[in-house]
Amino acid sequence: MTAGKHRVVVWSTGGIGSIAIRAVNERPNLDLVGVWVHSPEKDGMDAGELANGEPIGLAVTTDADALIALKPDCVIYAASGPERDALAIPDYVKLLSAGINVVTTSTTRLVNPHAYEPAEWRDQLASAAKAGQVSLYASGIEPGFAADYLSLVLSTQSSQIEKIHAYEIGLYDDYGVPDIMSDAMGFGRPLDYEPWIAMPGAIEGEWQGQIRMVADALGVEVQEMRSTFDRAVTERTLDVAMGTVEAGTCGALRMQAIGVVDGREAIVIEHVTRLAPDVAPDWPTLPNALGYRVVITGTPDIDCTFDVTLRDRKKAGIESMTSGAGAMVATAMRVVNAVPYVVDAPPGLVSSVDLPLTIPKGAFRTQG
Repeated sequence: MTAGKHRVVVWSTGGIGSIAIRAVNERPNLDLVGVWVHSPEKDGMDAGELANGEPIGLAVTTDADALIALKPDCVIYAASGPERDALAIPDYVKLLSAGINVVTTSTTRLVNPHAYEPAEWRDQLASAAKAGQVSLYASGIEPGFAADYLSLVLSTQSSQIEKIHAYEIGLYDDYGVPDIMSDAMGFGRPLDYEPWIAMPGAIEGEWQGQIRMVADALGVEVQEMRSTFDRAVTERTLDVAMGTVEAGTCGALRMQAIGVVDGREAIVIEHVTRLAPDVAPDWPTLPNALGYRVVITGTPDIDCTFDVTLRDRKKAGIESMTSGAGAMVATAMRVVNAVPYVVDAPPGLVSSVDLPLTIPKGAFRTQG
């Protein structure tokens, strides 16, 4: 192993994990030493093959203790599931207590660990990090970048700020997880159905961490959290990845988490999600299937729009033709690129604001 390399384990071989496996294996400053899988059927398979690529000569394992015994510098945690936090928190505690740094895309509310709830879990994580003298960092493309970190970077151009409004605008026709799409979000359901996301406090709970992180960084206090939730029906039957969505049922969602500062709605995170471009045409749109926008009203007014797309899905480790494929790579890279910085960070629970700019080491290609 070349001096200065960080030894890395990737936790799971799902969409984000597979991208991370390929990236870590190619980075000159990182050394992929292990990969964890949940399924016994995958145990012993080649990690590269599971990551939609060529064999790399590293077998995956279901044996978490064996991976901990390798004493990696960092685990890239990308496991997912319907009880994500309840299953992930004990894993984090075990890894941190063993002296292993963790970067994760699995627990999105940990992008602001200082506001993470329940407090009991946060205290367990903080105690484990202290005991192991290591750090835990969570991120993603949104949450974890566009709505908070990018907003703060753009604010470095501001003389005065009146309002920050961040958007994720996406087409989710290729997202094929029915329990999330139908039960949790309400797509394909009549408008009298109450999805989980519409329940009191759900929207505020999901995004208040990012809003409070922006407010704390800018030195203001969020006095109240508010939310809005709207749905629009599709006027035609849609055949999408989650199944058939009948005309007259929910085909688009629009939700806002709102932070009130000095009595006014000052920091807003808005999500507009459609199953087809022609549903709810009067709602905010962007040119591509998935994009992000940050608008800062103030002196000066700032308006930044971006999207992330892929020219070569195979090279990135994504074979499926998903409109969000570029965002998946970006999500994985937010934590892969953070590994050296988290390893060097003081022990504890850290956010993007606590780290320096996580410039990717070894990512630049001079040819090819």
